[in-house]
Order: sequence, then C-alpha cells, then structure tokens
Amino acid sequence: MSIWEVILAFVVVVLMLVALLANVLVLMCFLYSADIRKQVPGLFILNLTFCNLLMTVSNMPLTLAGIIYKSQPGGDQICHVVGFLETFLTTNSMLSMAALSIDRWIAVVFPLSYHSKMRYRDAALILSYTWLHSVSFPIAAASLSWVGFHHLYASCTLYNKRPEDRTQFVIFTGVFHTLSFLLSLIVLCFTYLKVLKVARFHCKRIDVITMQTLVLLVDIHPSVRERCLEEQKRRRQRATKKISTFIGTFILCFAPYVITRLVELSSVVHINSHWGIISKCLAYSKVVSDPFVYSLLRHQYKKTWKDIINKILKRSSINSSALTSESHNQNILQLKE
Repeated sequence: MSIWEVILAFVVVVLMLVALLANVLVLMCFLYSADIRKQVPGLFILNLTFCNLLMTVSNMPLTLAGIIYKSQPGGDQICHVVGFLETFLTTNSMLSMAALSIDRWIAVVFPLSYHSKMRYRDAALILSYTWLHSVSFPIAAASLSWVGFHHLYASCTLYNKRPEDRTQFVIFTGVFHTLSFLLSLIVLCFTYLKVLKVARFHCKRIDVITMQTLVLLVDIHPSVRERCLEEQKRRRQRATKKISTFIGTFILCFAPYVITRLVELSSVVHINSHWGIISKCLAYSKVVSDPFVYSLLRHQYKKTWKDIINKILKRSSINSSALTSESHNQNILQLKE
C-alpha cells in the first residue's frame, strides 16, 4: 500500500467510528426522550439516522477492504447487495434532508397553520415517497446489471461493464443524479432561503424595538448598551450560519462525488483513482456530519444525550461504590476471623 492508500484507509476507519457513535447516540436520544418522539421532524431525523447507520455498517467496511486489497471484497452477490444499498441509502438520505427543510419552511413561514399542514400522517406520506423514489433507481440498475465493484471509488456502486450499454447508462446516471442530488439541492435552497428571509425580517423588527429602547433609556450603563448591540449582531448572524451549514455541508460532501461520477462518463477526461476515493470519503463524511448538524447540537438533543451520559456515569459510579463497600466488608470479616 502506498502512503496515500494508508491515509485514505485511516480516514475511512475514523469516519466509520465517528459515524457509528454519533448516529447511535441520535437513536438513543430518540428512544429516550418522549418529547423528541412527539415531534414530526423526529420521523425525518429517525429515517436519516437509519440510512446513515446502514451506510456505516454495510458500505464503509467494503470500501475500506477495497482500498486495502485493491479488488472486489466478497463475492458478486454481496457486492450487488451493497451497491444496491449504496444507491438507495444515498438517495434516501438526500431526500430526508429535503423533507427536513420543507418542515422548517412550513414551521417558520406558516407558523399558525404548521400543525395542520405537517402532521404525523403527512410526514409518513413524505417518507413513503422518499422510500419509493429511492428504491426505484437501484431496482432499475440491478435489473440492468449496472451494479458492481468500481475500482475508481474502491466501492460497490453503480457501474456498467458492457460497452454496448454506455449510452443508456449515461442517460440513467444523468437522470439519477438530477432526481436525487439536484432535486434535493433545489428544495434545500428554496426552502432555507425563504426561512432566512423571514428570519431577517423578524431580526429587523427586533432591532428597531431594541434601538428605540436604547434611545429612551438615556441613563443605561454603556456596558449594557454594548451587550445589547452585540446580541443584536449575533442574532442577525445566527440564522445565516445555520442555513449556510445546512446547504454548505450538503454541497461540500455530495457535489465532488456527483461531479466526478458525471465527468467519469466522458471518455476524454482521466480521473485519478486517489481523487475517486477522496470524493467517496467526502460523501461518507455527510454520514458523520448529519447527526451534529441536524440533531446533537440542538438544545433538546444536547440536553437528552447529556442526561443519558450522566445516567450511565451515575449508575457506573453506584456499582463501583457498591463493589468497593462489598470488598471492604469482606476484608473486615477476614480480619475478624
């Protein structure tokens, strides 16, 4: 193995470990907190977490094996199943992010009618569509034998081995990425930019009230005035940072891989194998970032996972103290004998 392959293998191992821990923690928060389970967005987050966990335990290990052994890991049947899952899970996770953005758009732009527009039944219908949409492409690819081990990405994924099917495969790949990556990106940009517009409007209203209050309070201490102005500035930046994170991570993680897949269809451009694996690792990094972007850094999830950790630590400390006291009693009995 070259130094590049060692580094890439190490990166995949780190991504696997962090993704597994983070997504399991999100799942634990969902099971632990009744408040999280009551919320409609929790269904979308649960579906996204499910996709991320399956991707972590099925696709990442085979990519790691492909990097190390430079060949197809396992038999053809295993590779076909993993390639099917890779196409299905990637599309499903993209559409789940689009569904979360639609939920936020309705909650912010139509707050009074949110509970009537986005109920559990509506969320279940959206999830049903994402599953049907996501499963249709891998079924078509598997039926046409367009799933296999791709050396450029060291992964089992969409791959055409027959030159006579090149034109059909090019069309299929273009339609697939248009209706998965591009469609999700358009929905994300439309909904979150609408949310940002509303957030900025509310910030301006609050800023006007704040400035009027500061003008009226002539005896206010300068330090208090300074803190109010700083909070005003942070308020304006908060929504922009969050929305930039949602859209930015989506583009940063998925765009290099999708562009590489499309450029690869052209026989004119040669793609370096190291770049192919790097773009695949960037796509895998979305599995790592999703738990933090959509769940673990939010106040409700943060409080829940802290409660879970404190409960585990408290239980372990009680067990250790019980063992210590038991051993102490045994020592006393031995001394008395």
